[in-house]
Amino acid sequence: MAEPVPHWPGRMIGPVHVRSTPDGAPEQAVFVHGLAGSATNWTDLMDELKDVVTGHAIDLPGAGRSPAAPDGDYSVPAHARAVIGLLEHTGPAHLFGNSLGGAVSVRVAATRPDLVRSLTLISPAMPDLLPRYGPVRIAAAATPWLGERLAGTLKLVPAEQRVNATLEMVWANAKAVHPVRLSEAIEELRWRDDLPHAVSAMIGSARGIVAEYLRRGPDSLWRLAARVKAPTLVVHGKHDRLVRPAMAARAARVFPRVRVVLLPGAGHVAMMEQPRVVALEARRLIGETRLGNAPVPG
Repeated sequence: MAEPVPHWPGRMIGPVHVRSTPDGAPEQAVFVHGLAGSATNWTDLMDELKDVVTGHAIDLPGAGRSPAAPDGDYSVPAHARAVIGLLEHTGPAHLFGNSLGGAVSVRVAATRPDLVRSLTLISPAMPDLLPRYGPVRIAAAATPWLGERLAGTLKLVPAEQRVNATLEMVWANAKAVHPVRLSEAIEELRWRDDLPHAVSAMIGSARGIVAEYLRRGPDSLWRLAARVKAPTLVVHGKHDRLVRPAMAARAARVFPRVRVVLLPGAGHVAMMEQPRVVALEARRLIGETRLGNAPVPG
């Protein structure tokens, strides 16, 4: 098993921490992680794409190395504002989002089309009338008082056990995780355990997802998806335990310019499990964008 690349260096850009690949690629890309994730979730995909895009992976407010949100707002619209701030710094870019980051990216693409050249969504956390066990757990974590109590109890569990449990949930095959990446994830969790804002940021983001599932009207996520002008790629893992792969069919109906890909060997984090496969699909989308072509099914 080859050694994975080191995580990309980071710096503060405005109020958030961002990890970037070296300059030199012809275009820019911004990557947005999911709940309880960080910029490092994108390391391997960014490596695969570094010749075509200079990648910038954001740590959403309160996540990764970013400080807590000054106003305590961890809603999807608040996260979208943080991403828009980064895009205003990079200029128009190809936008990637996973899970919560997918929901955030849909809102960004719909409300600031001038900043989004293409949109790639990997298991986006879009509202579903038949949520899986994972979203039910998120709803429990988002419940006032219960969420804080659950988080406090979980911190008593060794970091190794918590990381392994998470990997079993989000990977199709947790045994495929490289030992280096496993060690990095454990050390990162231990580091975050000592941050005073870690629990409130995670619970606030979980509540933000639940609020989006319940939102109605023109600002609901599926209504926003129908307004996205950028060519779009939606990737689902067939073994996703958090977001139903069947949601791919709805995405195919709703996004105006979309291609949907279902990966048989992936779970919830295809960009980590199969970065080369996801990169191939992303390269195709970027190439179509340059030519001015909309994605077509297939």
